[in-house]
Amino acid sequence: MKPLPLPVRLAAGLAVTAVEQARKLPQQLAGLPVTVVSEALQLSMRVQQTVTELAIKGDDALAVLRPVEEEPEWATFDEDEELDEPEDEPDEEPAHDPWEAEEQALAAEPPAALPNYDELTLPQLRARLRTLSADDLRQLLEHERTHAGRPEFTGMLARRIANLDAPSNPGNPSTEAQQ
Repeated sequence: MKPLPLPVRLAAGLAVTAVEQARKLPQQLAGLPVTVVSEALQLSMRVQQTVTELAIKGDDALAVLRPVEEEPEWATFDEDEELDEPEDEPDEEPAHDPWEAEEQALAAEPPAALPNYDELTLPQLRARLRTLSADDLRQLLEHERTHAGRPEFTGMLARRIANLDAPSNPGNPSTEAQQ
C-alpha cells in the first residue's frame, strides 16, 4: 500500500490535533481565569519593581546635588532638652521620670479576673467577655487604661460594662431583683 500524499496526512494530523484540543478545552477554560490573573499580577509586580529601581537610581543621582542635613530641625529628643530647674529651691519635688512610671506599670500585677489579660488579642478578649461580671470588667478597664491604653480594648470593655449596667438588660441583677 502506497502512503497517502503529504498534504492529506497533514490535514488528518491537524484534524486529530483539533479534536484533542477540543477535548482539553473544558479543563483549560476552568483554569484560564487563574492563569490570566496570575500573569496580570506578575506583570504588575514587574512594573512596580522597575519603577522602584528607577526611583532608587534617581534618588542616588540626585543625592549628589542636595546636601544631607546632619540633624533635622524637627528632630528633638528628651535628652536634648535641658530642664530649667532653679537651684535655690530645694523643697521642690523632683521631675517626673517617665521611665520610672513605665517600669512601675510593667511591674503591676495582672487583673485577677483574667491573669493572662495582657497577652490576649482583641478577638480572644471578646470571646471571654460574657463570662465576666461587671466588677471584673471594671477591673480590666482600669488595668487597660493604666497600662497599654489601647482604644479598641477600652472601647469594647466600656461598651460591655454599659450593656451590663443598662436597666433593660435581662442579665442585669438590678433588673432581676425588680421582677
